[in-house]
Amino acid sequence: MIRVLLVDDQPLIRAGLRMLCDAEDDLGVVGEADNGRDAIALASRLAPDVVVMDLRMPGVDGITATARILAERPGARILVLTTFGDDDHLYPALTAGACGFLLKDAPPAELLDGIRRAAAGGSPFSQPVLQRLVRRAVDARVEQPRPAPGLTGREREVLDLVAEGLSNVEIADRLHIGVTTVKTHITSLMTKTESPNRVRLALFGRGVS
Repeated sequence: MIRVLLVDDQPLIRAGLRMLCDAEDDLGVVGEADNGRDAIALASRLAPDVVVMDLRMPGVDGITATARILAERPGARILVLTTFGDDDHLYPALTAGACGFLLKDAPPAELLDGIRRAAAGGSPFSQPVLQRLVRRAVDARVEQPRPAPGLTGREREVLDLVAEGLSNVEIADRLHIGVTTVKTHITSLMTKTESPNRVRLALFGRGVS
């Protein structure tokens, strides 16, 4: 069972998300918060597998809450769900450590898949957001090329699959290696590419590929 914490200041949004999750056998909502301060406290107390995080909330906003939750629980998976897909919201959320970024007009199936992928170590993005990230990454590399670091053959294989958005489990299955081995390769890749998180590593992989 994937334990989900819902964070949104709109009761109707939270109610709709709870109904979606509760209708699935593998998802369970363990708590709700309508502001970032309560989200931080609940994440610490309930240890959810995935936090579905709104960004604009009164008091402590979602970006600040994301950073504080991850400072306390670095392994937490925080999936942003917001109306605002502009760069002023996207990049601060990624910098804070969010593992994915979905828009509220996404189809229910995309949201449910995003929660599952986040829990499995993936980085789910709404397609318009991902396209913009990739376009910016490519443009930046055209303007200022960066040589690829010395990667082993296996590290390049793992990097390509991270860039495709696969989770650690999916990468392990694809390459017929252990999940622990995948984690070791990803740690090495982050060091060699100077990527602070998996999202940046995926963007690097798309540029290298």
